[in-house]
Amino acid sequence: MEHNDQFALEEPESRAEQSQIGDELRENQLSIIIPAFNEAETVGVVVSDILSREMPFLCEVIVVDDGSADGTAEAAKSAGARVIRHDKNLGYGAALKTAIRATRTEYILTMDADGQHLVADILSLWEAASKHKHDMVVGQRTGLMHSRLWRMPGKWLLWRMANYLTRREIPDLNSGLRLIRREVVLRYLHLCPSGFSFSTTITITLMHRGYAVAYIPIQVLKRRHGKSRVSVSTGLDTIILILRISVLFDPLRVFLPASTILGTAGILWGLPFALLHRGLSVASMLAIVTAIILFSLGLISDQISQLRLERFE
Repeated sequence: MEHNDQFALEEPESRAEQSQIGDELRENQLSIIIPAFNEAETVGVVVSDILSREMPFLCEVIVVDDGSADGTAEAAKSAGARVIRHDKNLGYGAALKTAIRATRTEYILTMDADGQHLVADILSLWEAASKHKHDMVVGQRTGLMHSRLWRMPGKWLLWRMANYLTRREIPDLNSGLRLIRREVVLRYLHLCPSGFSFSTTITITLMHRGYAVAYIPIQVLKRRHGKSRVSVSTGLDTIILILRISVLFDPLRVFLPASTILGTAGILWGLPFALLHRGLSVASMLAIVTAIILFSLGLISDQISQLRLERFE
């Protein structure tokens, strides 16, 4: 999953320059991370809106220019952001990982560069995290249709899968506005992909591992410029990713139902043959043997998962 990120660092000549990152963790402070790819039309406005608001807890605004070719870095720097540049487009998740590793504050907040998120909601998320000591606070989009109609069935399927696999109700699976405790996200950063599924992955991971996660209702505006780059292939990749994360943390949640369904089908299929003293059919034997293999794989994967968790937790 990991990329060898090659990037250039540009320091702004403004407020962010005065709050350069030191070696020690800055407790009770926040870094805002904005990944941007060809967002020159909007990123400067977004940064200016943030820096114009009185937020004593804000340490810096970091914009990761993910290989843009339209002056995104210059617009962000002029507005007062600290800019990190990727030489080429590595993806939404890769941009977030680069910035998270570059921060030293106790909390980080991610938001989009397209102007969809309101600055006022940053205050709501910060208040919830600092007051109740949540590990992650997510902006829950309240609009009924916050995605295009053709994407809604796929998003519903992903949501149902995530709820089943985490055994928890997830109000918003992939909201881009979220505030996370930095030490927590660093613990699982190696699991996060470099694409759009970063938000989905960290949500499922923290929910599954029992971290304190809260949701705060937010309003999402229409994009000020351009269009979403999420496609059908992104949804398919996310489905595979959810299954991979589930097998990493709770393999039996995947293998046991599959084993039970196949085993039951094999027994029901073979029962009439057995009652007639004709033995078992090839199909029923194949289903039963496959069910036993899946159950065994689930047990082995579960043991490996527990050993692996001991390493990181």
